[in-house]
Amino acid sequence: MHHSSSVFHRPLQAAALLTLLAGCGWEPGGNALAQSSVAPVAGFTHVRTLDGIQEYTLDSNGLTVLIKPDHSAPVVNFQVVYRVGSRNEVTGTTGSTHLLEHLMFKGSDAYNDAKGNSIKQYLESVGAGFNATTSSDRTNYFGTLGKDHLEGYIAIESDRMRNLWLREEDRQAEMTVVRNEYERGENNPGQTLYKEVMATAYQAHPYHHSVIGWRSDIENVPIGKLRAFYDTYYWPNNATVTMVGDIEPAAALQLIKKYYGGFPHSPQAIPQLYTKEPPQQGPRRVILKRPGQLGVVMIAYKGPDGLDADMPALDVLGAILSSGKNSRLYRALTDKGLVLGANAGIRSQPDPGLFMASGTLAPGIAHEQVEKALIGELERVKVDGVTQSEIDDVISQQRAGEAYGRDGVVGVANGLESWITVGDWTYYVTYIDKLAKVTPADVQRVAKKYLNEDQSTTGWFVPVAK
Repeated sequence: MHHSSSVFHRPLQAAALLTLLAGCGWEPGGNALAQSSVAPVAGFTHVRTLDGIQEYTLDSNGLTVLIKPDHSAPVVNFQVVYRVGSRNEVTGTTGSTHLLEHLMFKGSDAYNDAKGNSIKQYLESVGAGFNATTSSDRTNYFGTLGKDHLEGYIAIESDRMRNLWLREEDRQAEMTVVRNEYERGENNPGQTLYKEVMATAYQAHPYHHSVIGWRSDIENVPIGKLRAFYDTYYWPNNATVTMVGDIEPAAALQLIKKYYGGFPHSPQAIPQLYTKEPPQQGPRRVILKRPGQLGVVMIAYKGPDGLDADMPALDVLGAILSSGKNSRLYRALTDKGLVLGANAGIRSQPDPGLFMASGTLAPGIAHEQVEKALIGELERVKVDGVTQSEIDDVISQQRAGEAYGRDGVVGVANGLESWITVGDWTYYVTYIDKLAKVTPADVQRVAKKYLNEDQSTTGWFVPVAK
């Protein structure tokens, strides 16, 4: 269907893990308002404006609103990000965030299939592109459509924030859809190894379980638990609405007030995750044996959270290792016939993530050989560092990618969404400058700091005959 659980990456890590995780469902302006904190519509507080992106808070319920006018075409991307993902689940409810995302399309008293005005029927009738995805850290719902149809979409999208039907028959139907998705994932060696590595690297923190959850939880979670989940996290003060496209801020805010203004602030504080992963004290290994064609080696090192000052240098390191045919892993492993593809990089997440290096084995090559070659390249950075010209290449690639990604409302909206998830949307504007300040000494320093055997989890996927 049109949903997907997503292991999502920020644009810089376009190369990182994409081949292994394929099928997971990834996914200039003025500063006129900066001087004034007066919102163009009563009932909103203007928070800040950066690079033409305006942030507001709806005073009555704490909804965050981001608006980026772009009048180049008569279209708007409307997106809602809820700060809830699989990191908010516990034993018995793994996969619930994703299952609830599916149930969000099942309708309400006001908008449903029987009436002919369900969200899917409406968006398809107006030719919109739309979807929803779940990650470890957030759930998002979005559509891109002609500006004349925007209000109709906001009416339905806002309604399901609080008025959703949650029915056992819908849970049964969607559970089988999600179970099929789970089974498809289980047939992907890179994806299954990734799940095993995560479950081994994280013992206390809920990054331990995958976004899609454990099969028995998907099958058995009671509708009452899904209702409790919805009633805990689906509130305006736990959401950010973004509008990018052919819209004026005052008109946009009027629509938000009209359709979201009637919802209260959550009755209780949104629960915050306080579990921290304890320090790792020695290397961990996991071997997964199952039917498959090709072996995989994956090495994961404990890293920082996505807003940490070390992240730009780690991102540059990942790109130097694996972005393009001049990258170090390509030259050392792919060119030499050891692997069919290699990746390295770190995901930006609200909680500390993992720096991963991985390779899909070429036929007839031993796991030991690829593991040794991967570690050899990481050690080479620690001992000899990287060159300024390697960094310059990464930055120019990134600047070109940024320009391409910002050409169109969807690219801007998705770039904003990824940083909203990490915890600060302004990094969408400022991160490229942080990358450009990275020096060879920074890259060598973070390699030494994080790429240590005692902080590592190494996974092998070993294909066996059926």
